Amino acid sequence: MLLSLKVQGTINSLKRIYQHKSKLLISVTALSLLLSACKKDKEVTATVAPTPLATIGLYKYQSSSSTAKRIFVDINKIGTVTLNYAATFDTGSPGLVFDATGVLPASMITSSGIQITGDSVSVNGITVTSRTAVVKYGVSPNIVSQYGNLAYATVTLSDDNNNTVTTKRIAFFLYYKIVDSDGTTEPAHSGDVFGVSTGSNAFTEVVSPLDGFKLPTNVTSGFKLSAISNSNFSPSLYFQSNLLTIGLVPNDLSSAGGFTMHPLTYVSGYGYLPNIPATITYGGKSISTEVVFDTGNPSTAIIEDRTASALGQLPANTSVTVTTTKGFSYTYTTSSTANLTEVLNPNVTGDYRSVLAIDFFFTNLYLTDYANHQIGLKKQ
Repeated sequence: MLLSLKVQGTINSLKRIYQHKSKLLISVTALSLLLSACKKDKEVTATVAPTPLATIGLYKYQSSSSTAKRIFVDINKIGTVTLNYAATFDTGSPGLVFDATGVLPASMITSSGIQITGDSVSVNGITVTSRTAVVKYGVSPNIVSQYGNLAYATVTLSDDNNNTVTTKRIAFFLYYKIVDSDGTTEPAHSGDVFGVSTGSNAFTEVVSPLDGFKLPTNVTSGFKLSAISNSNFSPSLYFQSNLLTIGLVPNDLSSAGGFTMHPLTYVSGYGYLPNIPATITYGGKSISTEVVFDTGNPSTAIIEDRTASALGQLPANTSVTVTTTKGFSYTYTTSSTANLTEVLNPNVTGDYRSVLAIDFFFTNLYLTDYANHQIGLKKQ
């Protein structure tokens, strides 16, 4: 299901030119012909533009009873274990976070942890270490916690067009338990996340799996996400082809690519975070904030306004404009079923970042350049 380009230069054939003069000039002509016959044209190698490693499709999901929409990537294999699971494609967090169920032998997984003797154990082409952590997602007080271990393996992605691509051996977070804010244990694999943002997650080694490929010459580590069609979100996972391009070519990163580039800031212990400085204007006021453009946010954009006293969801028909400090601008209008937006106060939530939801990606392209620590935004 979910590529290298071979180029052979062409060599011009040798040209032999013979001229016949009079016998009186034969000695001079023979020498001239000998030198001419020994000449070769210069070897010419065709110049071919760099090509991304792969372009694959993603899967769109919406339950019949919710306005929430998500996109998923097909995880075909981890280590030597063939799988049939889809993980949330998340531009708002880094690292692969995956349930151990069906990946490790059942005898290794208990409610209190993954059973490991010593510093690590290798099974099914996967190395699971004894290093443990808790990964948390959500906005307070709705926090989901995942408990697990640092692990290493190759990861294969696939799609319905029979495209497959496999990472080098990468670090990821292998969890054995997921618990919601009420203390209820969630079903296995309900929290699988394919996090592609910059930065790290739980361990400094756990970064975006899209930064874990061997790339062709002159191709930069990163990805480009095309605009997602807002139609055909389905409970049965609707496939949209050619959404995700892995590897960036020079044209993507130059002005010719049309992306507005935003350099990222390094934060000790977390790496380069995907937070973009911006101004958000809504309801007659403007605030300065940092914005995360987040495919993993399925329904409701969040405006973190430290001056806000009127908190909660914005009414329908409210115009919201986000303008980054690099000049990219995006305007949308709230409704009862789309572009839902909530105003929160970071003094309460403890999180100063505003977060745009998946609606942004219906009309815009998104690029992450891991090598040069920047994010590109572009209108469709």
